[in-house]
Amino acid sequence: MMPKSTKSFILRVDTEMMNAIEAWAADEFRSTNGQLQWILTEALRKAGRLPKKKDTSSSP
Repeated sequence: MMPKSTKSFILRVDTEMMNAIEAWAADEFRSTNGQLQWILTEALRKAGRLPKKKDTSSSP
């Protein structure tokens, strides 16, 4: 299985929002970065914007 590639970028967030994200991450036992990735993934999934996953199972 090939490792996922990631892309770094700078995100500016106001202090109040960042505090809320950090608290939410702590409640979910995630890192702040992990929480932001989860939030973005959920938003993309709900909007139908995530690419379809390739079926890697081999059927006989």
